[in-house]
Amino acid sequence: MLPRDERWPFLLRFPVSCFAVCMGLGSQVILWKNLSSSTQLHFLHIPLQINLTLWCLALFVLILIFLTYSLKIIFFYEAVRREFHHPVRVNFFFAPWIACMFLALGLPSAISQSSVHPAVWCIFMAPVFALELRIYGQWLSGSARRLSKVANACTHLSVVGNFVGALLGATIGWIEPAIFFWAVGLAHYLVLFVTLYQHLPSDISLPKDLHPIFFLFVAAPSTASVAWMHITGRFDLVSRLVFFVALFLYSSLVVRINFFRGIRSDPYLPSCLHSCKLILLAISFTSFHGDCVVTSSEISFSCSVKYSPAIRALSLGFPQNSSASIFFIVSPLQHSSHF
Repeated sequence: MLPRDERWPFLLRFPVSCFAVCMGLGSQVILWKNLSSSTQLHFLHIPLQINLTLWCLALFVLILIFLTYSLKIIFFYEAVRREFHHPVRVNFFFAPWIACMFLALGLPSAISQSSVHPAVWCIFMAPVFALELRIYGQWLSGSARRLSKVANACTHLSVVGNFVGALLGATIGWIEPAIFFWAVGLAHYLVLFVTLYQHLPSDISLPKDLHPIFFLFVAAPSTASVAWMHITGRFDLVSRLVFFVALFLYSSLVVRINFFRGIRSDPYLPSCLHSCKLILLAISFTSFHGDCVVTSSEISFSCSVKYSPAIRALSLGFPQNSSASIFFIVSPLQHSSHF
């Protein structure tokens, strides 16, 4: 590897965490599809073109980042291998597949009126399942990379993939595989939650600029709430239970002003992840307050005017994530050394 006092080539400064931009845009795609397709929010006159435009933008950014990182794999394989063995960056290898499932869930009706083909779910979940077998196996076997040594806030990404996969599986009608991944995600989320809450001496502390990533605590229960709703067809007690957990965790983070004070505004990664988790929480919030209408082709909630707080919260994530995406395109990755 090159010395630190030299300017590294572009590909070496291109970390796998760039896929967080795709996750932020993908969650925006689902947001605007829900808002534009809801019959109860028809009075807002939200055009379907917003969902289509964001979907195309998210797909373009995903392809761009995927191709760039593929070049890094070809020319700097050793750097990629080190990222895969890094306790923080390894979790972002889940991000491209989660972003792909977000795009499948937010597929515009102008592109396809039918539901997503089950083969799409298999293609996106196969890498997630393979990564889980390796990472969860290391946790279980008590190796040098056991959970008590590598646990950090970014580790939630390895759990969120299960719930997003369960959501997509329930959307296409594969209920049993959806329950399987939902159960796997819940078991490992509980283990990770307890481990991080204990703040063991061996825990990896994130730099202060990455403290917004702690909002990943909210991502897993928020997604699990919506996923279980689509599995059962209604927002029942289980969905409410994990929703309230997410709501409490979000509230406990919001009130800790000093914990986020002094953070520089330039890192793109915390902005993308924070907006993504804000959207997931708000979607579960709207599900809690209204009667759910679940179809096999799209995510649709029966909303009312009382959803306006959640809609405002969702909308706040759009400029934040968009500015982060622009920052990524214009000035990529001067901050790859944050972790």
